[in-house]
Amino acid sequence: METSSCLLDKFIVDFSYQKVTEISRMTKQFQNNINILFVCHGNICRSPMAEYVLKDMVNTHKTAHLFHIDSAATSTEEIGNPVHYGTRDKLRREGIPVGGHRAVQLKKKDYEDYDYLIGMEQRNITNMLRILGGDPDHKVYRLLDFSDRPRDIADPWYTGNFDVTYEDICEGCRAFLKMLQEKEK
Repeated sequence: METSSCLLDKFIVDFSYQKVTEISRMTKQFQNNINILFVCHGNICRSPMAEYVLKDMVNTHKTAHLFHIDSAATSTEEIGNPVHYGTRDKLRREGIPVGGHRAVQLKKKDYEDYDYLIGMEQRNITNMLRILGGDPDHKVYRLLDFSDRPRDIADPWYTGNFDVTYEDICEGCRAFLKMLQEKEK
């Protein structure tokens, strides 16, 4: 008959093995996903809007399990701040859920972790390349460069027009997904 101490040891070993197995499975899943990082200046307006729009699109198409989608800033100005109320309000009106996102800054290591690092405007791309130390694997893009009308996405922090920003981001995300579909063929 096993003592309670032996049973506890066995439970701890079994529990630890299950946790290690779960973490290993999650790591493999992350490695097999298409990893996308949207980037803008402050990570409170455009890049979280793109993050949540694309998450909504892949959820709608039942392909969310194939993606890891996040966002970051090139600056430190807004680090720790939540999504801008204009972005949050626009997404709410469109029926797109917004999580508890807090602004974070792009790190050099992100280049290793993501397949696509997507800026909103040329200034973002310039700053991204500075932070990342270049783009030897050609992973850095401007979102609307995937569309038929390549251009910058205006920052609604300055324009106040979250509707136009939303339309541009939707256009870019649809074009990005189309590119991925064509790439898979």
